[in-house]
Amino acid sequence: MQISDRTLDDLLRKVFRSLLASKHLITASRGTTRELIGVLLKLERPRARLSRSETRGRAFSCLGEFLWYLTGDNQLDFIRYYIRKYEKESEDGKTIYGGYGPRIFCQRGHNQLENVIRLLSEHDTSRRAVIQLFDAEDIAGPKRRLEIPCTCTLQFMVRDRKLHLIANMRSNDAFKGLPHDIFAFTMLQEVVARTLGVDVGPYQQFVGNLHLYDENEVAAQHYIEEGFQSAVEMPAMPEGDPWPSIQTVMAAEARIRAGEPCEANDCGVEPYWADLIRLLQIFSVKDPKTIGAINAKMVFGGYASYIQAVRQRRSRPKKNGASPGETSVNR
Repeated sequence: MQISDRTLDDLLRKVFRSLLASKHLITASRGTTRELIGVLLKLERPRARLSRSETRGRAFSCLGEFLWYLTGDNQLDFIRYYIRKYEKESEDGKTIYGGYGPRIFCQRGHNQLENVIRLLSEHDTSRRAVIQLFDAEDIAGPKRRLEIPCTCTLQFMVRDRKLHLIANMRSNDAFKGLPHDIFAFTMLQEVVARTLGVDVGPYQQFVGNLHLYDENEVAAQHYIEEGFQSAVEMPAMPEGDPWPSIQTVMAAEARIRAGEPCEANDCGVEPYWADLIRLLQIFSVKDPKTIGAINAKMVFGGYASYIQAVRQRRSRPKKNGASPGETSVNR
């Protein structure tokens, strides 16, 4: 089966309808699911990577998880700030065994992303630019891991001066995992494209088992009933080497998460990156008025709906001093 569309919301709508119509039900380790076997998903406009819906609009947790990958680490403290349910995936209370960061940047001592960029810089028609995430050790031995990568490989290809990305996944939770995966991988695609000096091409994701848990079926139906969403893309990442700006954003994120003051306008980055820093600030802020003040400095208006949603949440009575993290987990 192939499912293709322009935006994430258009794609999700087709995916949920197909899954809700599926007669294939299984009881897996995490619950009962409806499933589709062997599905090729295609996002024609990778910058339309964020859902505009009330149900699946997860800009903050998506950005947090992407930055977690870029740390090259698998520390629980980082990701549970954005997605609290990752605590249930940790075996030692400190790390996530299946975290993508170490696998991308230090798989058996190899920086796989650096190798991909070097290879495509030297041979732009290469078909060898593959990052391996799933490892043979993940299912070896008597101990069953709580969390192993759902993604097997990421393959980057340059054609007609555009960078294509093909993700190969063994398993994908369509409701919770798919929006996060598409955001993180298309952001990585655009980072690599800018590093190579080419544009972004289509994003494709092959899924061995695409599924919807029964506990999410009602929410998926509500998503469909929200109707069509506006087709708003994130702005294009600035041309040129993105890595200095990424390092600046990462440093700002660390300060913000530690509760230290940070002013995006003083970070010396282009508006695209400054807006991402402001999103991180807004996520950390408890005072709705402060959120409004930061929002007034945003350059790209397309983030307004996500900011308004978090502002409304911060206006509600707090429960037991809960952290700002969102509750969905990318599996």
